Amino acid sequence: MYIFADIKFCMSQVVLITGASSGIGKAVGEYLHQKGYKVYGSSRNPKYKERNGIHFVALDVTLPETIQAAIEEIIQKEDQIDFLINNAGKGITGALEEIPDEEILHAFEVNYLGPLRMIKAVLPHMRKRKSGMIINITSIAGYMGLPFRGIYSATKGALELTTEAYRMELKPFNIKMTNIAPGDFATHIASGRYHAPVLEDSPYKELYERSLTEMDQDVDNGMDPIRMAKKVHRVMGRKNPTIHYKVGEFLQKISIALKHILPDKFYEKLLMRYYKL
Repeated sequence: MYIFADIKFCMSQVVLITGASSGIGKAVGEYLHQKGYKVYGSSRNPKYKERNGIHFVALDVTLPETIQAAIEEIIQKEDQIDFLINNAGKGITGALEEIPDEEILHAFEVNYLGPLRMIKAVLPHMRKRKSGMIINITSIAGYMGLPFRGIYSATKGALELTTEAYRMELKPFNIKMTNIAPGDFATHIASGRYHAPVLEDSPYKELYERSLTEMDQDVDNGMDPIRMAKKVHRVMGRKNPTIHYKVGEFLQKISIALKHILPDKFYEKLLMRYYKL
């Protein structure tokens, strides 16, 4: 009796995941479908209307009109959005001095302004029902300025801090918000990154080339995205989720704790040693 009641409860809940066509978003969407949720996933150019339980909608987080159209489509069909999972993101690497301004702006458009646009679009519907949860997929890189990933760190760190402020503003409306920061996972993010070109006459050439190789190896040897899917599902079940969650290898998670404990310069030396700088 209780099992059937739980299935009915899950089936009535609607989840929207941005960037659901691959990687973490795809793993989360398929896993939540298996758990009984009605899952909508966004893609800039969906190849399928539905696949493996994910119902796709066309949505580009940099284009507000596509966000509004997708939200209206889901509300028209379901009359509610219970969970928003801001997962769409863009990797970016390069020496800070050499990354073109337009690429920096685009990274912030996708990784920071995109989630904010999504939040603004769903909040009126959640507030109307006096319930809802928003999960922002950030990154362990957002807790520290990483060499040759400084812009990526900045976009994810900004989203982490904005979530802290948003949580307090949303308390009166019974809408929850939290961050889940993954470490390195075996996804296609490396191939989809913007890589500032390695310039032959660049003073950073040798260091940047070595760092790129290290970064790609970390992703290739990363964890199975199903771990993130299971974590997201557990957090969705929390009545009062905390502010920050981390999912990663022990060294990745402990690095955040060490940043709060160690003197700044000593921590900087540890990072430089790790990245062979």
